[in-house]
Amino acid sequence: MAELPVQRTCGTYDVHMLMMQTDPEYAAARAAIEAQTDDFVRSGRLAERIRRVGTTVIPVVVHVIYRDAKENISDAQIASQIDVLNRDFRMNNNDIDKTPDPFKPFRGDARIAFVLTGVDPKGNPTRGITRTQTTVPKFFSDDKMKSKATGGADAWDSTRYLNFWVCPEIIRKKDNLPLLGYAQFPGVPAVATDGVAIIHNAFGTVGTASTGRFNLGRTATHEVGHWLNLIHIWGDKNGCTGDDQVADTPSQEEANYNTPIFPHFTCNNGPNGDMFMNYMDYVDDAAMFMFTAGQVARMQATLDGPRSTIGSLAVARADSDLTDA
Repeated sequence: MAELPVQRTCGTYDVHMLMMQTDPEYAAARAAIEAQTDDFVRSGRLAERIRRVGTTVIPVVVHVIYRDAKENISDAQIASQIDVLNRDFRMNNNDIDKTPDPFKPFRGDARIAFVLTGVDPKGNPTRGITRTQTTVPKFFSDDKMKSKATGGADAWDSTRYLNFWVCPEIIRKKDNLPLLGYAQFPGVPAVATDGVAIIHNAFGTVGTASTGRFNLGRTATHEVGHWLNLIHIWGDKNGCTGDDQVADTPSQEEANYNTPIFPHFTCNNGPNGDMFMNYMDYVDDAAMFMFTAGQVARMQATLDGPRSTIGSLAVARADSDLTDA
């Protein structure tokens, strides 16, 4: 079984930059999406523009790619991850109260829920899980796990489903760095690769993900944030030059790791310092537990724009009652 990285690692930005440099269609789509997001969020008419006034329920399919029985994670482990997403994106996580007092006013309920789909692309009943045994010795951040032809599993229609690929391991191709996972931002022309890939021992909270520093399911929370167009909180540029395009997240110098102690100051961002407990930083699972209202606005802009075909509205329904019709 592949070992976990020593610190949080995410391949989303590297995949994004490669596509920006090699795919003009993607670059144009990203520019248009950011313009739409800016119009949605910064126009001063946010309340008028929110069309999804309830909770958006996103149907999920989990593709388990495995080589041996241990990597073929259980239905219970998959269910534990869905539970984490539902708590984190609705601000119902038990550790939300750990938010430092100065940052509590900025916390946001994303009004998004997730459910393993009950209907496959052909309209047949399903549990929302596929299982594929593979002989591929290593998977890299090059989307090979997302195709049956290259030892993985084909995506279900990504305009209708959030696809997860749960893999034995994921290696960053440019330097062989082990990754916890990676997502694709909205705007990917090749819908067959659109979704989130995560290693099995950082997916969920039980089974192979029950120990270590990434055992609370927050890797999926972080990566789904990217899938909904959230940028790393330091803006992916070190030295206080980055911008995550969110007004209520403080500027910070670089990624934070492990379990920082509040307050932690960079970029003259006193008196409160870095918002390192944000899901879009690089801290351990136990140290991240909030989105901000500004990040929620970006996610809602995404559901209103490039991901408008996915999900359905469910108003005043408990997460435990969610079903995919």
